[in-house]
Amino acid sequence: MKATKAIEQKIYTLEQLKKQIAAWRVNNKKIAFSNGCFDILHEGHIFSLNQAAAEADMLIIGINSDASVKRLKGPERPINNQISRSILLSNLAVVDAVVVFEEDTPLRLIEAIMPDVIVKGGDYTVDQIVGAKEIIANGGRVVINKIVKGFSTTGIIEQIKKSYS
Repeated sequence: MKATKAIEQKIYTLEQLKKQIAAWRVNNKKIAFSNGCFDILHEGHIFSLNQAAAEADMLIIGINSDASVKRLKGPERPINNQISRSILLSNLAVVDAVVVFEEDTPLRLIEAIMPDVIVKGGDYTVDQIVGAKEIIANGGRVVINKIVKGFSTTGIIEQIKKSYS
């Protein structure tokens, strides 16, 4: 039962998270941030989250709200709702905090929490990463991890559709 309570306590509102970050900073903890929809958790996500966790002492994951995923990915998404996605992510040992954001990008969230490092997976350049400019201006850094080829939520959904057609 202890583990269950600890997992539930990893899911924060923004106001709760800001208080937790203040406590981490008092203890000189470096904070990494990554974000995404995480609609169907897969090997590519796990690789990216493990890489992100290696960049700092604490890892915060921002997840797009259901409405945000729908706007970004289309009317059939998300497959899993934001509560389910938050619970799955909070069960990962490498994740220290999960917070849902309503906007299409995490810029407002990043500005509110000012992590030491932003970590993104993909074929991005630093100037394409939301919040990079603000974090770098604040003395932080941006890390871009490799994508694990062959793993994507869209690809998994297409594969499932083919199996049942």
